[in-house]
Amino acid sequence: MIEVATRADVRAIETSQPLAECWTARSLYEMLSQTADRFPDRPALSFQLKSGPRDKAETLTWRELREQVTRAANLFRRLGIGDTDVIAYVLPNCTDAVVTLLAGATAGIVNPINPLLDERQIAGILHETGARAVVTLAPFPKTDLNEKVGRAIAHAPNVEVVLEIDLARHLGFPESWIVPFIRPRHRRTHKANVVEFRASLRGERASELAFAEPLDDRVCAYFHTGGTTGEPKIVQHRASGILYNGWCGATYMFNERDVLICPLPMFHVLAAYPVLMSCLMSGAHFVLPTPQGFRGAGVLKNFWKLVERYRVTFMVMVPTAAAALMNRPVDADISTLRFAICGSAALPPELFRRFEAAVDLRICEGYGLTEATCLVAINPPHGERRIGSVGFPFPHTDIRICICDEDGTILRDCAVDEAGEICVAGPGVEAGAAYTDPDRNRGLFAGGTHLRTGDLGRIDADGYIWITGRAKDIIIRGGHNIDPAVIENALMAHPDVRFVGAVGQPDASSGEVPVAYVELHEGAAVTDKDLLAHARDNIGERAAQPRQVEIVAELPKTAVGKVHKPELRKQAIARVYGDTLRRAGLPVSVAAVVEDRKLGLVAALSREGEASDADVDEALASLNRPWRWVE
Repeated sequence: MIEVATRADVRAIETSQPLAECWTARSLYEMLSQTADRFPDRPALSFQLKSGPRDKAETLTWRELREQVTRAANLFRRLGIGDTDVIAYVLPNCTDAVVTLLAGATAGIVNPINPLLDERQIAGILHETGARAVVTLAPFPKTDLNEKVGRAIAHAPNVEVVLEIDLARHLGFPESWIVPFIRPRHRRTHKANVVEFRASLRGERASELAFAEPLDDRVCAYFHTGGTTGEPKIVQHRASGILYNGWCGATYMFNERDVLICPLPMFHVLAAYPVLMSCLMSGAHFVLPTPQGFRGAGVLKNFWKLVERYRVTFMVMVPTAAAALMNRPVDADISTLRFAICGSAALPPELFRRFEAAVDLRICEGYGLTEATCLVAINPPHGERRIGSVGFPFPHTDIRICICDEDGTILRDCAVDEAGEICVAGPGVEAGAAYTDPDRNRGLFAGGTHLRTGDLGRIDADGYIWITGRAKDIIIRGGHNIDPAVIENALMAHPDVRFVGAVGQPDASSGEVPVAYVELHEGAAVTDKDLLAHARDNIGERAAQPRQVEIVAELPKTAVGKVHKPELRKQAIARVYGDTLRRAGLPVSVAAVVEDRKLGLVAALSREGEASDADVDEALASLNRPWRWVE
């Protein structure tokens, strides 16, 4: 571990050791084996089904984890998975999700899938990747995952085998005894062969792989992104890019004595790569509290007690979790904690300050994305952190701020502190082939080498990177570009505000205008009018002042905790189009706002009386989004 404090420290790492010499493992399994040889009896992985600080927990040592991964990889090969075959898993967090990730990447190509997606979206990903096998839950109380995945597999005939995991083994008495009597039963809707995962493992060799693992730095993982729109994009990851994440963590922060608690989902790169792979390379202890992580029953309530239970040194969070934890009393001994690592979305500066003050803990914000095999940059853990920035690039990663045309030609590099598109090259970037679909790679690489992230940012004179917005999030009001962060940060400064999402809503005269959706702290009595006045008083740029502030019970969020702005845009479009149609006196309502691959967000309208296409066209002519009738 190296104490990185300055940009010069990063350059020193780069010049002292070529990337090819930074680690010797050629695959995830080789890395696991090296760590298991070094620390065979140290804890590697802990999981507990329930959130209580004294609830039953399962802990595997590094030796035991290697044995389970070896058995699972051998099982997958016996079931017909080859080097280029895909084994998907649709699982909540659990021991077997970690085992499947590592074993799937060893036997073939592993494809984690968000279990919160609906059956159509899951089926779309299974079809897109051509998955031959799926690992998921057996029927279990209070979840319909088995049934949902079964319906998805019925629409993915490429799936030949389903491996089911029973979570009952993680329950204590009397729950484990009761489960068989209340386990849901449903009719199987697919024709794939079904096997019990744990029972099948027992018959496999644990001492070594029963096949020769290819060590040519092949693609060994597919992660989906954009699946919530119904049009998944499949990103391909090589072993070297995945291990690079682990090397960054082991170089900057972690060793075998550290404990990382990670209540984030194992289908997301943040948990799977920067956190798990850092443990894999350093020998640190990886802790998964409950299948749903931060969403699990009682996790937020018991979080600090879980930190005490496992003597956690690093906690991993996202901004929405930080906002929730800030209001929980620190009711346990958390003296072992050294850092909070925050990712997935920018932490609003006001929330950053509040959290550090409330919890007395140092936050390190980082930046990464699925298309770059995650890690790109981080604020120096042992140096000056500039609140609102994401620090310096990791060693051997190059970031350029560019102005590009649509086909990726670099028109020019931006000057110091000039905003442009963040473009990344590094060990996790597969130049020209981030996605499995070649069409999606066209225009994606600046100058053919640097991944165009779609994020807008700047680099200051000291090398700190500042993310200033998302190209698709920019609100364009009458040709004036508005960064939604300006609105969000102003509203977050109000003491009653828990979280904010600002988006553009269609407007007849300006094309779009900013609106803000706000989630309040419990017990807050502030009104939307109060917040609108607060925004106007604290946003100097008149064009950026929101047209409307709407208080909602809870902002829509992705499974990893980001505010889900596509859903907010849909709500804004539905409201504006509905109001416009009512004012026009037309018996037409907005049934839904849907994503169209070519047109973007489209208002789906429903007739409630006589109304012609021409009438609707006339009423909506001044708005900038397309519409169609409900099919």
